[in-house]
Amino acid sequence: MRTVYMRVRRAMTPPMEDHRPALRVALGLAVPGIALLAAGRPDLIIYAVFGAVTGMYGRTETRARRLTHQTQGGVILVLGVAIGVALANSHVPPAVLVIAAVTFAAVGSVVTDYLALKPEGPFYGVFALGAIATVPAGRVTPASAILLCAATALLCVLLGVLDAPRAVEPRTPLPLPNRRDVLIHAGRYALAITAAGTAGLALGVDHANWAIAAAAGPLAAADTSGRIRRGIHRLGGTFIGLAVAAALLVPQPSQYMLAICVMALLFPTELFMTHHHAVALGFFTPLIMLMTDLAAPTEPLVLLVARGIDTIIGVAAAIVVSMLLPGTRD
Repeated sequence: MRTVYMRVRRAMTPPMEDHRPALRVALGLAVPGIALLAAGRPDLIIYAVFGAVTGMYGRTETRARRLTHQTQGGVILVLGVAIGVALANSHVPPAVLVIAAVTFAAVGSVVTDYLALKPEGPFYGVFALGAIATVPAGRVTPASAILLCAATALLCVLLGVLDAPRAVEPRTPLPLPNRRDVLIHAGRYALAITAAGTAGLALGVDHANWAIAAAAGPLAAADTSGRIRRGIHRLGGTFIGLAVAAALLVPQPSQYMLAICVMALLFPTELFMTHHHAVALGFFTPLIMLMTDLAAPTEPLVLLVARGIDTIIGVAAAIVVSMLLPGTRD
């Protein structure tokens, strides 16, 4: 019993040095979020959230590298949102979403490996593409949606530069990853997302998007055991997060209250992200449930049950592919 208590206590106690990056990321969403509330458009916060993810890149790096990596991460996120917006407004068949996600993930995997971005992998860009693609068209002009995401990303880059440590830049460049390992890793993304997306399509296009995101998440780990462990963490953290989301959504609070909760949940999400993946997902899951409900309102219990099923599909695909294609990421 004491061992369990100590493990829980350790999981719930992130290092003090993680608080500052979490505050910076939360501030990057709070500024556009408050502006959206003042404008009477809390339903558009989903676009700002993906822009704010830019602040998660380069969290411990020195100024020049943080500027470079956050700019690169921001471009990937804005590109994912832009493709998602294009898909949402073109009314393409659902299968096109899966094809776009597979292509984006495979190419994004190669790019992020060579750029040595942290957080690793194309997960956030793929997730942005799929989530935005399922937002009903007509809520906002495509240009405005992309601009909101890009402006938030730019704000996060500026905050990152202002808050960067004043350390001497390392003279040695980052080592290039092994080409064969990079291509195999891209193949993992392509295979897992194809499997999860295809299974999701059988249930509906929204299911495909969430199953794809669940499949992409665990694959960012460096080796096979890490991917399996992260998949298990994703399952546990997601279901805890769904319980939190249920407590927030079932009472049907106002859109303004939901948007405030989205902004508040980003802080603990980033605070725990590198410390304990499952705990971070316990906050990230309700965040994405709330921003999704704001963009496309759905009956809460239907939404929550669907997300649980999609997570099982995606994680199962990621674990099976990780076992079929073992090895390190680079």
